[in-house]
Amino acid sequence: MPLPYKVKTQDEIPAALAHLYVERDGVFLLDVAGVVDKSHADELKKSNADLVQELHAHRQRFDGIDPDEVRKLSEEKRKLEEQQLLKSGEVEKVVESRLKQATLTWEQQLGALTSERDALNARLVSIQIDQAVVSEATKRGLRATALPDITARARHTFRLVNGVPQAFERDGQTVRVGKDGVTPLSLAEWIDLQVSEAPHLFEANIGSGAPGSGSIGAGARKNPFRKGADWNLTEQMRLMKSDPQLAARLRAAA
Repeated sequence: MPLPYKVKTQDEIPAALAHLYVERDGVFLLDVAGVVDKSHADELKKSNADLVQELHAHRQRFDGIDPDEVRKLSEEKRKLEEQQLLKSGEVEKVVESRLKQATLTWEQQLGALTSERDALNARLVSIQIDQAVVSEATKRGLRATALPDITARARHTFRLVNGVPQAFERDGQTVRVGKDGVTPLSLAEWIDLQVSEAPHLFEANIGSGAPGSGSIGAGARKNPFRKGADWNLTEQMRLMKSDPQLAARLRAAA
């Protein structure tokens, strides 16, 4: 006797064959690869048959009709209607009809051009912001693998205003201010924040020599906070006074 593919209760399954069934959606199904429920298969077959029938009906309806010829006949019909109106002295209706058609065409073309322009502007903005961010972040020792991350973060914060990247709050309307509470947050300040908030994007040892072992990006500044030959109290004091943020990063990296 063939095994049923689907049963409603476990009691309907012989105990010796219980391991061949799995419970799904409140019923027990025979666990066989490549098998589907007959009702589902029948439903798919009916759906396919309906689609084939509908496609056949459409083909019969438009059989022998040339779309180009239809457009040509439609244009000739419009011209004949215009001629009749002109003969009747209804010039205004002809002008109105032509303006309406021309306006529709212009609007369609303008919509396409606007969409293309907006897409190009968005791409240009992304490129300009990406370049500015990468340039500034590289000075802080940005890891090569962190480029996608840092640019994605920047795009959520900066927009071009008069060709210059400007930071905005999450609402996208309020200008984000810098550490002084008045001046708009600069790109350099934002990068400094990323060094603190996302240090994994930057080289771990920032400040004492070649990149990857102490440089600040491509520079060659020594770290006066590092114990050893580079340690310099005078330079530490100078940095803490002239550039506190840099001093803090160098101290953390020492």
